[in-house]
Amino acid sequence: MATTLVETTLYERLGGKEGISRLVEDTVEAHMKNPAINARFLPYLKDPKRLAKIKQHTVEFFSAGSGGPATYSGRDMVTTHTGMNISPAEYMHVIDDIFIALDKQSLNEDTKKDVLAILWSLKGMIISK
Repeated sequence: MATTLVETTLYERLGGKEGISRLVEDTVEAHMKNPAINARFLPYLKDPKRLAKIKQHTVEFFSAGSGGPATYSGRDMVTTHTGMNISPAEYMHVIDDIFIALDKQSLNEDTKKDVLAILWSLKGMIISK
């Protein structure tokens, strides 16, 4: 008799919508404090509605992309980042900040590797657009 291995989705390992929402909050906080990239993020503090929308889209994006029951309502990555001219170094700082947030939630190495794989797959859609 064969046994069925039920693997948890990345969405579940990240803590579902609540866990992903905490990750987004912690990541944005890290971006605001990161002198290498905070100039891109600090202006959003003057537009709380815009910042809330960006956070909502980010939660949706990670929820949908990690196997959760979510629909992403934002623009595609190329459209969203066109004209921002994000450098490879800035992108690495963003990844570092995301890992600060992942560590804050004490997520395991496999989960962090899966998140890194997603972030790395998006790189070409975001850098130098």
